[in-house]
Amino acid sequence: MLGELIGEENGEATGVRVLSAEGGHAVLETSFRGSGTLLGVSVNDIGTYHSANRDDGTLFGEGEGVTMTEDGDTLTWHGSGVGRFTPTGGVSWRGAVFYETTADRFLQLNGIAAVFEFETDPGGKIETKIYEWK
Repeated sequence: MLGELIGEENGEATGVRVLSAEGGHAVLETSFRGSGTLLGVSVNDIGTYHSANRDDGTLFGEGEGVTMTEDGDTLTWHGSGVGRFTPTGGVSWRGAVFYETTADRFLQLNGIAAVFEFETDPGGKIETKIYEWK
């Protein structure tokens, strides 16, 4: 069951490169930066994911990154998801993310799966919502 909203971020892609373009299946690497809140705490996020187009027109992606607070707490994360192109040329992603941290105020994230909605627009802007998966 989808639980409470635990995080929100806004940001932008900082770089994109082609990793492979063989057989009509492109694999892209995208790096991004964002800022927002996680468990009510202000955070900055840096991540990189790679995505591959599939025969049915959807995308599959996997990524990892680090989330940091202003006072030095850090969390690392790994995630994967499925994306669909939007009518405006962006991509709408849905998936799961898993956190790891030693920061006391975020320890509860070590033991959960979180699910995300990650929206991109053609200009590289991103918007993310993260929910606890109960």
